[in-house]
Amino acid sequence: MAFMFLRETIRAYRERDPAARSNLEVLLCYPGLHAVLWHRVAQALWRWRLHLLGRFVSHLSRFLTGIEIHPAARLGRRLVIDHGMGVVIGETAEVGDDCYLYHQVTLGGTSSVKAKRHPTIGNRVIIGAGAKILGPITVGDDVRVGANAVVVQPVPAGTTVVGVPARPVDRRVGRDAVRGAAYGTPCDGELDPLLKDVESLRAELSEVEARVARLAARRREPAAE
Repeated sequence: MAFMFLRETIRAYRERDPAARSNLEVLLCYPGLHAVLWHRVAQALWRWRLHLLGRFVSHLSRFLTGIEIHPAARLGRRLVIDHGMGVVIGETAEVGDDCYLYHQVTLGGTSSVKAKRHPTIGNRVIIGAGAKILGPITVGDDVRVGANAVVVQPVPAGTTVVGVPARPVDRRVGRDAVRGAAYGTPCDGELDPLLKDVESLRAELSEVEARVARLAARRREPAAE
């Protein structure tokens, strides 16, 4: 079982990262893979109620990889953590299968209550660099979270969200589009919804200024005659 987990995870890195040249390179040089391996050890200790030892293994993993994963967090299969430095996954966080996390991603809590306080991430989700998903919210399958987005509300399946706070830029996207979205951010010209609103206001303002200029010109014409 452990060998199968390792083999399929290495395969996932090879498929998703064009910089990965061999299985051995992934095994030796990818801190995201190392962090997940350490997490499996820490989680086993946590389940055996060896909480302090589990936390120590997690702390050691953080020191070696720069990735902090609480031993109680639940991670799905074939998780890819690209670059990884600064990733934080909280105690009650849950991550589905075939997800892709970039560096400085936080799956954090917004409460100090000892209950479910971290997000639940669906399958095949891409979370861009620097994104923060906060609170006991659900992010559906095939979601893209843009770089530096701050997500504090549930996200329906197949949606791309960007901005602070995160807003959808398209309601439904296909699975292939989700799997191929670098950093979770659409590169097809889509703008942050807030930026779209600003651009719309600028266009309206320009039109109003043009109308005022035309009216002023008409009022000057009789005086000129």
